[in-house]
Parts: sequence; structure tokens; C-alpha cells
Amino acid sequence: MKDLILHPIRTEADYRAALKVAEAFFDAPEEPDPDSEEGVDFEALITLIEAWERKQVLIAA
Repeated sequence: MKDLILHPIRTEADYRAALKVAEAFFDAPEEPDPDSEEGVDFEALITLIEAWERKQVLIAA
């Protein structure tokens, strides 16, 4: 995923957009090498998504 620009996830729309970007990584024939630039971007994106999901679970509780 070339030229990926990461943004904080602040809204449901941001979350849905992040999921769509992550989907492209999952649809690729294989996950990027963790030591590559793409691998770092993928890990950061997943971290942002997981943080949003944890926050939403805490709010719902």
C-alpha cells in the first residue's frame, strides 16, 4: 500500500475508512514483510483500529 497516510480514528466514518484500507492488506496475496515500510504501515493501521475498537467497547460498557 504505497503512500499510506495514517490518521487518528476519531469517528465512525474514520473507523470505516481505516477498515477499508486494512481490507486491501488482507486481500493481498500475502501480508507485507513486518520490516518493510508497508509492514510498518500495516501494523500502525491495525494498532489504530484496535485502539478505536477498545475505546468503543469501554464506552458501550
